[in-house]
Amino acid sequence: MRRFLPLIFFLYCYVGWSQQVTVLDGDTREPIPNVAVFNPDKTIISVTDFDGNFDFATFLKVDRLTLRHLSYETKKVTRLQIVKNGYKIYLQMRPERLDEVVMSVSKWEQQKKEVPNKIVSIDAQTIALNTPQTSADLLQSSGKVFVQKSQLGGGSPMIRGFATNRLVLSVDGVRMNNAIFRGGNLQNVISIDPFNIRNTEIIFGPGSVIYGSDAIGGVMNFYTKQPTLSQKETTEFSGNANYRFSSANMENTVHADVNIGKEKWASLTSFSYNSFQDLTMGSHGPDSYLRNNFVMTRNGEDVLVPNNNPRKQVPTGYDQRNFMQKFLFRPHVNWDLNLGIHYSETSDYSRYDRLIRPSRDGLGLRSAEWYYGPQKWFMGNMQLKKKGNGKLYDGLKLTAAYQFFEESRSNRDFGGSILNTTKEKVDALNLNLDFENKKIGNFKLYYGGEFIFNNVGSTGLDTNIATGERASAASRYPDGATWKSLAGYLNGEYKAKPNFIIMSGLRYSHVWIDALFDRTFYAFPFENADVSTGALTGSLGFSWFPRQNLQITFNGSTGFRAPNVDDIGKIFDSEPGSVVVPNPDLESEYAYNLELGIQKNFGDKLVLKGATFYTYLVDALVRRDFTFNGVSQIEYGGELSNVQAIQNAAKAYVYGFEFGLDAYLTDHWSLASNFTITEGIEEEEDGTDSPARHAPPTFGDFHVKWKRERISTDFFLNYNGEVANDDLAISEQSKDYIYAKDENGDPFSPSWYTLNFRSQYAIANNLNATLSLENITNQRYRTYSSGIVAPGSNLILGIGYHF
Repeated sequence: MRRFLPLIFFLYCYVGWSQQVTVLDGDTREPIPNVAVFNPDKTIISVTDFDGNFDFATFLKVDRLTLRHLSYETKKVTRLQIVKNGYKIYLQMRPERLDEVVMSVSKWEQQKKEVPNKIVSIDAQTIALNTPQTSADLLQSSGKVFVQKSQLGGGSPMIRGFATNRLVLSVDGVRMNNAIFRGGNLQNVISIDPFNIRNTEIIFGPGSVIYGSDAIGGVMNFYTKQPTLSQKETTEFSGNANYRFSSANMENTVHADVNIGKEKWASLTSFSYNSFQDLTMGSHGPDSYLRNNFVMTRNGEDVLVPNNNPRKQVPTGYDQRNFMQKFLFRPHVNWDLNLGIHYSETSDYSRYDRLIRPSRDGLGLRSAEWYYGPQKWFMGNMQLKKKGNGKLYDGLKLTAAYQFFEESRSNRDFGGSILNTTKEKVDALNLNLDFENKKIGNFKLYYGGEFIFNNVGSTGLDTNIATGERASAASRYPDGATWKSLAGYLNGEYKAKPNFIIMSGLRYSHVWIDALFDRTFYAFPFENADVSTGALTGSLGFSWFPRQNLQITFNGSTGFRAPNVDDIGKIFDSEPGSVVVPNPDLESEYAYNLELGIQKNFGDKLVLKGATFYTYLVDALVRRDFTFNGVSQIEYGGELSNVQAIQNAAKAYVYGFEFGLDAYLTDHWSLASNFTITEGIEEEEDGTDSPARHAPPTFGDFHVKWKRERISTDFFLNYNGEVANDDLAISEQSKDYIYAKDENGDPFSPSWYTLNFRSQYAIANNLNATLSLENITNQRYRTYSSGIVAPGSNLILGIGYHF
């Protein structure tokens, strides 16, 4: 028997080493292609394929392998380690990735360094360390996007002085923007589960050539996780389980996902549940932010009761559920069929900024109730991808999606018996056909078309809380209104020289709106809105490397936003004493943008980045004084209110500067910093001007990071500058109840800072833990234009298990 032991050992080794090894990202667990595998003589003996695999057979006599990839840390492994880890090798991402690939500018993979637009990527590794509560918090944690919050269940991004319906939200290539995206603050971004995101790309500046209407200030693309195929003949199972707790609102979050992989098809199922209690603010800051009392209804009567803990913002808590199901079918190496289902639903959640409004006599609170009903979002999408062998293309994507949105608002005055509720539903169809052609020498061409159809359902209801009697009421929008868009685009990339790349694009979009107004509750001077408007937009830019370590980018582009159903048909109590009425006579607004960027790399030890931009907006859709049936005031909600409407009544310009720093002090220590300055002015038709509402204050951050193989830490400072009273938009000055008071008693937004700490520790290859402490000094502050006060000192604990 002993004579056969060497032979048995040899056969065992041969069988083991003839298996394929898969190289995976250490954080996302996704395969990494094009990893070079070296033997001890530094000779490349294999390169991983598209699915991250290489063959073991050639390494029978090699004791230690070296794996290298430009985007990842070099790693050395032994045969024993590979076998012990189940023939899987995990690599860690480098802090600065020179060959980073982005998809947002053309909808196809491009080298980031060749793109003239400023793009920020937030990868799964960063998300895992930041452990954000919502996707709004994920954007804010980048240090490059400002986020406003009216309530805990919210988060409205601001990019380069624009927000809400002048920004585009996109999930897996499908735009979330719909016909009722408003100019006021939006919270749709919280419907995207951060646990499902594998990468987020943010385009700064107009993106209308690819994304059409609304892409004036920027585009936020969320790419969710994909199912993973098996690399063996057997079925492979993998997944994740996560738990997160935060002390500021006693959050409890659980998440689980399971991947089932076969050779040609795979399934990914994901579920998350969030429970948030009332949010507690910090100890050190303006006393006017405290919640000293709140409204309770006892025996059918509203009473003002003292808050036992004035730092607790009552009521702000809510629950949320997210579900995702994806299927991938790959019948051939050149064909992919992806099917995806997303569903998100919240509980009711209070609009906190409306619940702290003082009553008209200043002695109490105006509202007894003001809350959003469940925010629901469903998306079913199908994407067919084909690579190569086409006469006119090298890549084809056909994307078809159906989305359903539901939201509602309910409010009741203090002491009032009528609860007014409006409910909105939107059915949205999206169809995109995109092509990529790389066969024209140094020229790449991207082209395609898009069709969008939205149908809006809107109802109103008054409920007597004493008797339970219900009666129909005015809806928020014209019920049955439709919004349609048809567009085609061309986008080209030309490598004039190895160090000089030009990108240019052109798009034509046409938009139709049809709406019929119900005169039951209001005597509208018109019966319907029939809008038909087109827009031609373009871009031209370059990326130039005068030296290998110096990059200069320039981009000129135009963007547009066509009016939607919210613009032409909304009846809404916009602010105390004013009411918005419909205006069917609207046209598109246009933006003209210039951007210059520079990046300098000092020996891969220090990277400095800077950008400046200027955007000019004409025919801006803004809320201004109006007349209704010839009068400037009407009674609305029991109050004589000034009449206003959305109009093409202003011009605006926004300019600013953005700075970034990345310093790699040692293999373990690094620094990072971001700083943004934005100024915005709206010009009226009479020549007067005022500060733009969505131009955020100066903001920035500074990070000190330390990382070893199993542990990552980040100690950082967040900073926001002051917005003086004279620099507040007129619409903001009227909301004095959410702002602090300056020495003259006028509202203003004070500056603030927080000190914060994050850490992540890999207990084992499949188990990691996170510990964070935000706002260590317990500051009490409100971010600009926000109704809710930010969290005080906040302990965050998380644990994640991968199998």
